[in-house]
Amino acid sequence: MTTSRLPTDPSPEALRLDRQLCFALYSASLAMTRLYKPLLDAIGLTYPQYLVMLVLWERDGLTVSELGERLSLDSGTLTPLLKRLEAAGLLQRERDAQDERCVRVALTRAGRALRARAEPIPACLLARSHLRPAQVQALARQIRALRDQIGDRAVSASPSFFHRPAAGAFTSRKESP
Repeated sequence: MTTSRLPTDPSPEALRLDRQLCFALYSASLAMTRLYKPLLDAIGLTYPQYLVMLVLWERDGLTVSELGERLSLDSGTLTPLLKRLEAAGLLQRERDAQDERCVRVALTRAGRALRARAEPIPACLLARSHLRPAQVQALARQIRALRDQIGDRAVSASPSFFHRPAAGAFTSRKESP
């Protein structure tokens, strides 16, 4: 039995697109977003707006920072999403009475009502994925574990071989005038 191993040494094989975990995740994310699009168009939301609404349907009245933490979004990305959802009448933002620095996000009646129209979406996605619920849950667990394992190390990680070029790797040659 032959097993396919990912190369651990720098080699041309290591740079094949089909060997890249990042591309598998990226292309799966694009495919998933395309799958969601017609379902979300029907309820008037974009995918990022849907994610905001999912969090608020779980727990209404979060602060902007709590919402951003839950979605892994910074306020520069989250604020325009919230403004569009507020303009659509689905939520309202208000300064916290106890701490003026905090802005709380609350669903409106229309935002709460939209939940009923969104409830069939997960089942539609499951049917379109052609996976069993147990497979979806196992895959989601693996992806969350990967995300948690990588964590902030992705930002701070810089392998030493990036700092020290191999002998002769970046030799310059004189250009003729």
